[in-house]
Amino acid sequence: MKNYRQGTAVVRALDGVSVGVRRARFTAVVGPSGSGKSTLMHCVAGLDTVTSGSIVLDGTELTGLSDRQLTRVRRKQIGFVFQSFNLLPQLTAYENIVLPVTMSGARPDRERVDHLCEVLGIAHRMTHRPAELSGGQQQRVAVARALVARPAVVFADEPTGNLDTRAGAEVLTMLRRSVDDLGQSVVMVTHDPAAARYADRVLTLADGRLVQDEHVAPCAEAAAPAADLMRRR
Repeated sequence: MKNYRQGTAVVRALDGVSVGVRRARFTAVVGPSGSGKSTLMHCVAGLDTVTSGSIVLDGTELTGLSDRQLTRVRRKQIGFVFQSFNLLPQLTAYENIVLPVTMSGARPDRERVDHLCEVLGIAHRMTHRPAELSGGQQQRVAVARALVARPAVVFADEPTGNLDTRAGAEVLTMLRRSVDDLGQSVVMVTHDPAAARYADRVLTLADGRLVQDEHVAPCAEAAAPAADLMRRR
């Protein structure tokens, strides 16, 4: 449960939502504006706290952890893909991708970086800065950054919101492939029904409550190899 206070009123953003996410699955969270979908993601990802209840991530109980402990969990176990990309403009694509690893004091696994960039179709753009990349390429860099540390789960918050239809389809295919080819768990918040069709499971929220939990077959486009999408451009 998650409550917010607005003046003297208490707004219940999440009301009795109980859900588990399986490994190597693509879960979409959908619902109208104000339904609680972003709040749910922020709480599960340790970016916000719940008023009551329990959140367990890959065996770690998040509720009650200190800010420093939550930062450590997010750095090691969670990847994020945001609508606004959140790339550092002064860094190259490669430097942006390995940033979560270098910030933790570890050495980047160059073989994994190279593999991710090849899968994502950005291997030839590693020395370019964000301003030199298209919107779709920037988002693919953000996807690689989210995957590089082998997190338990990747959270994607409206990852296609700032992209045109073609670039958005490419990014969704990349997320789908990270599940199918890399065994990654992905939870995506979206208002776009077309984007949700790339998922295995769709959770629908309304007024802070889970109103539908549907297991689905991903759309045919989701199975298209990324290389085919690149060739169509």
